[in-house]
Amino acid sequence: MLVGSKGPLGKLLSGYEKLQEAKFISRHFSDYLEPVVALNSETKENSYKIRHNVYCEELNFEPVRDNQLETDEFDKFSLPCLVRHKRSFDCAGTVRIVRPLREGQLLPIEKYCLDSITHKTLSPSLFPREQVCEISRLAVPKAFRKRQMDKYSGSAVGVINEHTYSENELRCFPFIALGLYFSAAAMVMHHDIKHTYVMMEPRLARSIKFVGINFEQLGPVVDYHGRRAPYYINPSLFYSSLRPSFRLMFRNIQEQINRFPKT
Repeated sequence: MLVGSKGPLGKLLSGYEKLQEAKFISRHFSDYLEPVVALNSETKENSYKIRHNVYCEELNFEPVRDNQLETDEFDKFSLPCLVRHKRSFDCAGTVRIVRPLREGQLLPIEKYCLDSITHKTLSPSLFPREQVCEISRLAVPKAFRKRQMDKYSGSAVGVINEHTYSENELRCFPFIALGLYFSAAAMVMHHDIKHTYVMMEPRLARSIKFVGINFEQLGPVVDYHGRRAPYYINPSLFYSSLRPSFRLMFRNIQEQINRFPKT
């Protein structure tokens, strides 16, 4: 059988369609958006401003600050990243990796939620400081969530509505949130960090899984700024499940992140 979906021609056409799809996803992001690692005070302040807009003013997770900058103790050893709109240079979103480099520097999950980690062999306390990090403070400002389908609860912190979006509706995909996830992953690999943690809502974990990023849950859901659970991922887990349609987009973002110097 040469023409059916399982025949040589069918497989060739399917492979071609997936390649075109991957190119579209990657091009759609790179045509309009770019990742920027915040290495100076100006770009760091842009990240803190977005966090203040989302976490303090919009969601009321944190108190409003007089300086309009949302910061905490972990920013002293964190690396923020922005996704920037190329044409306007406006910042379309931010995320950070908290990366301790010496003893005494704890991840937020260690300081506030260590007891929630019941998977003891993957506890961050078991690994050297330079081998662990935590992804946190992902935020997308309201100005970049103008479409009606982007206004559902959770979109400000990167939740992807898997009931609205599908790989057949790529023009509707929330590329900013996805670009932030990929930028964080690229920064982790750029700095050769082995173990990554995040405290997040189960629905956020499910929405990330929609694109093939499968975090491993390390414990039960607890009450921490809402119902959240501890999750873990490493580069091997990330690559093993990432959908082929999104790998090209990730590789392109990774190339851009790798141009920034390590800190």
